[in-house]
Amino acid sequence: MLKINELQASIDESKILKGLNLTINPGEVHAIMGPNGSGKSTLASVLAGREDYGIDGGTVDFNGTDLLDMDATERARAGLFLAFQYPVEIPGVSNINFMRAAVNGKREHEGLDPIKGKDFLQMVKEKAKLVELDGRLRNRSVNEGFSGGEKKRNEIFQMAMLEPKLAILDETDSGLDIDALRVVSEGVNAMRSPDRSFLVITHYQRLLDYIVPDFVHVLVDGRIVRSGGKELALELEERGYDWIKQETVA
Repeated sequence: MLKINELQASIDESKILKGLNLTINPGEVHAIMGPNGSGKSTLASVLAGREDYGIDGGTVDFNGTDLLDMDATERARAGLFLAFQYPVEIPGVSNINFMRAAVNGKREHEGLDPIKGKDFLQMVKEKAKLVELDGRLRNRSVNEGFSGGEKKRNEIFQMAMLEPKLAILDETDSGLDIDALRVVSEGVNAMRSPDRSFLVITHYQRLLDYIVPDFVHVLVDGRIVRSGGKELALELEERGYDWIKQETVA
């Protein structure tokens, strides 16, 4: 589904990704952990198509297509979804109208007719249950006045509505209390399927107690320096990142 080969990226002439390699197959959940400044959020931004990052080398193949040759809208319509670490507010645009436009944009890309109003409202009702999203929030402007937990629930609701092939969760656990973390994680787990993959970016092992990954990767100084299973996250929780940094330098 996703194959990253020697990806190099920079911003403001500062090189951040320095030859990153990663392969994600259909149905897999991969977690990326690493210290601050290692390039985790840069990776998410580059994959999503943020234009302020420069690509200095490498390739990214997404379902047989050159991802780096697509703009952000094309990537989203092709099935890539990014849940932001800090979801943005869009005053004056209701959640419902925003989601209907997004869903119909995807359907147009797939050669389908716009979704009927009745079917759309039924879809909203079903997907909102996954993250216990209050009805009043669905009708308000996108994320405007939402708490941190409500914003994260709303993003997972959006993901459920769009049903992406690959979902990238950029520190979705940031700022969540235990209850909100449980609800958001349950929403993600309900969407796991043999045809859908996830890339979960996090600082902390606690998220991986709820969203159990197939693979864990450690990102240090723009490169993946170690990969393993869930036990690697537990080791990082116990020992921190310094020992891996020291091994990398050595």
